[in-house]
Amino acid sequence: MSASLNPNLLLAVPLAPLAGAVIAGLFGKTVGRRGAHAITILGVLVSFIISAMVLKSVAVDGARFNATVYEWMTLGGLKMEIGFLVDGLTAMMMCVVTFVSLMVHIYTIGYMEEDPGYQRFFSYISLFTFSMLMLVMSNNFLQLFFGWEAVGLVSYLLIGFWYTRPTAIFANMKAFLVNRVGDFGFILGIGLIVTYAGTLNYAEAFARAPELTKWTLPGTDWLLITVTCICLFIGAMGKSAQFPLHVWLPDSMEGPTPISALIHAATMVTAGIFMVSRMSPLFELSQAALSFVIVIGAITAFFMALIAIVQTDIKRVVAYSTLSQLGYMTTALGASAYSAAMFHLATHAFFKAVLFLGAGSVIIAMHHEQDMRRMGGLRKYMPITYLTVLIGALANAGLPPFAGFFSKDSIIEAVHLATTPGAGFAYALILAGVFVGGFYSFRLVFFAFHGKERFRQAPAHDSHGGGHAVHDAHGHDDAHGHDDHGHHGPVEPKESPWVVTLPLILLAIPAIAAGWLIGPVLYGGYFGGAIFIAPEHPAIATMAEEFHGVLGMIAHGLQTPPFWLALAGAATAGYLYLLRPELPAVIKEKSGVLARILEEKYGFDRFNDWFFAGGARLLGRGLWKGGDQGLIDGVAVNGSAKVVGWVASLVRLFQSGYIYQYAFSMIIGVFVLLTLWLNRA
Repeated sequence: MSASLNPNLLLAVPLAPLAGAVIAGLFGKTVGRRGAHAITILGVLVSFIISAMVLKSVAVDGARFNATVYEWMTLGGLKMEIGFLVDGLTAMMMCVVTFVSLMVHIYTIGYMEEDPGYQRFFSYISLFTFSMLMLVMSNNFLQLFFGWEAVGLVSYLLIGFWYTRPTAIFANMKAFLVNRVGDFGFILGIGLIVTYAGTLNYAEAFARAPELTKWTLPGTDWLLITVTCICLFIGAMGKSAQFPLHVWLPDSMEGPTPISALIHAATMVTAGIFMVSRMSPLFELSQAALSFVIVIGAITAFFMALIAIVQTDIKRVVAYSTLSQLGYMTTALGASAYSAAMFHLATHAFFKAVLFLGAGSVIIAMHHEQDMRRMGGLRKYMPITYLTVLIGALANAGLPPFAGFFSKDSIIEAVHLATTPGAGFAYALILAGVFVGGFYSFRLVFFAFHGKERFRQAPAHDSHGGGHAVHDAHGHDDAHGHDDHGHHGPVEPKESPWVVTLPLILLAIPAIAAGWLIGPVLYGGYFGGAIFIAPEHPAIATMAEEFHGVLGMIAHGLQTPPFWLALAGAATAGYLYLLRPELPAVIKEKSGVLARILEEKYGFDRFNDWFFAGGARLLGRGLWKGGDQGLIDGVAVNGSAKVVGWVASLVRLFQSGYIYQYAFSMIIGVFVLLTLWLNRA
């Protein structure tokens, strides 16, 4: 593989996981448990190896690929094709997706060991990987939309994997419906591009994009390019869980921990970030769209981080952390720092996967207990899990020299230098979010792994209160036949088996080292023509001039507000949860309504239940009572019957059965006809 990429080899990248999914899904009973995990892991491994080869070829040899693989059909001048676009942007996503997916597959062997849906789960996560690869490798909007919807469909199956549990049913329906709202905007944006650019191909659409700046949406004075970009971004708001379409993501914790890691770290939620970066030639033409993006991202980054500080469910802390980090990526997009957003996407994939899988390891050790208030002191029982989670927390907080520092600091600096309207507001929020991020990251570490061993104080499964009693379902659904796991005896935590700890170790390595690639990735021209930045948005160019190597960035970072804010957040968490563990309860009590607002998640769930769910029920009842029963049954069906009955009651007066009455009627009729005919004449 030199300057040209083999299309057959590229085709094997998505097809290998698909083959594993088909075999494990359709022939799961035949191949058995070992066969199911072996074939799916092999498929993802093949995909990762080829992806790594592609990345090397793209980064070192400058190879590129953009061609049609299969032409599905032609409608007039509109071609519907399956094709691949492989450049620096795609190659990075391919490696991130396949590597994290491979780690999750291995981890699943241990986590889902006793689940009767073992083969089905491996089929789902392999199919999930295929869908994501089709999305990121596409060179046209049709294939992009296929991958977009396929990822959403499989996530629906995975979030509701334990389908007999009402909470799982509610969670997957919530994810499905919220994403449909975003997808409606997404397909409107694609429709506008097809209508006015006349093509589904990326390159052709981008070449015609300047023409869209000359037109307005019919009947309005809105620029067509602005409306198109905002519609596309609404799709990203759904997939990447941005305010106010963020509500589905924390509830997706109802799915097993491995898929929580896969959804949150490397695949589904990053699709929106990738899509906007790919569409940079469009977004750079609309200042209004960029302002919309940067404000939404900043709001998500700060306000979702605040919710994380009151969560007691270990997985939900990590989930709200994901929301906040996605907000940082989105803010970078609005600042035209697409490369910084993608770099944070990559580093975040590794350290967030560590945090999720580490949380899963803790859940296994705690016999599926998720409430951090019943943990404490776990570091001496689980040294490997503790060390890897600590690395993930350090990276998540953005402390040097861990990966998160380089990518998050770059985003903050880019927003500070951005000329986009709303950048000042965004900078203030994400800077404040750094303190909160440091606090909740180390709150998790100190709460779960340090301090008093609280798991011996109470039974493992009484009420958690505060709405956090939702467990991981693994081993909790009688219908699934899980054993008891010793739930009724004292909890004796121990380190997880190697199939769980090995992925943690392998993910922790890039969580430390990936950030050191910032030079070539951000400032070395790695992305090349994959990302377009207009001259009036010079943030990344200015940062490149001031970049003096990794060590220079670390030295400079130690003198900047983000470092001290993150350190202050970590120190505050240490003081509250190690030195003065009685204070958090006092602060919560004194906070009153503020704490209640955070626990209620700003009332979004309550509002959605009242307005959207309640409104839908009210509309349904109105259509049922008024439309179905009143109009259709009452007027159309029953009304017709009443009219027929009334006519029949009149007609029956003339249907007596006597010949003389019929003769009289005929005479009257002839008289009337003759009268009318004579008057007409």
